[in-house]
Amino acid sequence: MLMRSASLSAVLCSLVLTFCINLYAQDSSFVVPLWKNGAPGFESRKDEPEQAKEWWVKNVNNPSLTVFLPPKGKANGSAVVICPGGGHRALGFNGEGRDPAKFLNTLGVTCFVLKYRLFREENSPYSMENAKQDGFRAMRLVHSRAREWDIDTARLGIMGFSAGGEMVSWVAYDEGKGDPSAKDTVDRSSSKPSFQILVYPGPLGIPGSIRPDAPPAFLVAANDDTCCSAPIVDLLQKYRAAKVPVEIHLYARGDHAFNMGYRATLSSIKAWPQRLAEWLQDNGWLTKKK
Repeated sequence: MLMRSASLSAVLCSLVLTFCINLYAQDSSFVVPLWKNGAPGFESRKDEPEQAKEWWVKNVNNPSLTVFLPPKGKANGSAVVICPGGGHRALGFNGEGRDPAKFLNTLGVTCFVLKYRLFREENSPYSMENAKQDGFRAMRLVHSRAREWDIDTARLGIMGFSAGGEMVSWVAYDEGKGDPSAKDTVDRSSSKPSFQILVYPGPLGIPGSIRPDAPPAFLVAANDDTCCSAPIVDLLQKYRAAKVPVEIHLYARGDHAFNMGYRATLSSIKAWPQRLAEWLQDNGWLTKKK
């Protein structure tokens, strides 16, 4: 009996170790700028280097998408643009960008982590409108190159954490129509997501009411998050009034910035990504077209 127990423990330890290695191993991601020649009006700043340390990235002058592809043979055509948070002063790229991308990759989802301009960063030359511009452009860029990345645009969503959730709201509740006469062909594409994932989102961008064509929403936060639990409760009520599909997970504890739950001590917070996977599966966004 002791030998069986030891053997089982060894297998479990091996599985956990493999998961951790896969999560933090060097990946094959690559970067695609939102604009070839730099952001409009700020082209001269595109070659200024970003600043990165530990969890954050700052000084984003050439907004971009970091592309994380699923393992070979795993891709199902679904895709998500991920917007990290950081209060519009920094970007939590690893915990709120890379980690969710790698998790979604295991489900067959192609992911694009957005580095957008930070209008609250010290001495920033950018405005909120510049940040919004990056969000809309990101969705249009993925739409316009969907065939190249083998993406079904009917299953293209957007995900945001904290301030990145505000980016999601700006994009998701807009009509999203492209400009058919635009010189830049990317701007002719739609920016409308098919679904949205809001993880302890900030309050900016939440509309007074939800339109019937609003994308279905997955909402998650902790009730003791004094910053960002109220927005998902507000959105829940508005979604119910509009009769648009919505799912909410409001945990009793967890505070703010629990990311993908990997560092959490609470079982409920550790498990929230699985609730997301179930929602994606139940709504058909992980089902590959035949």
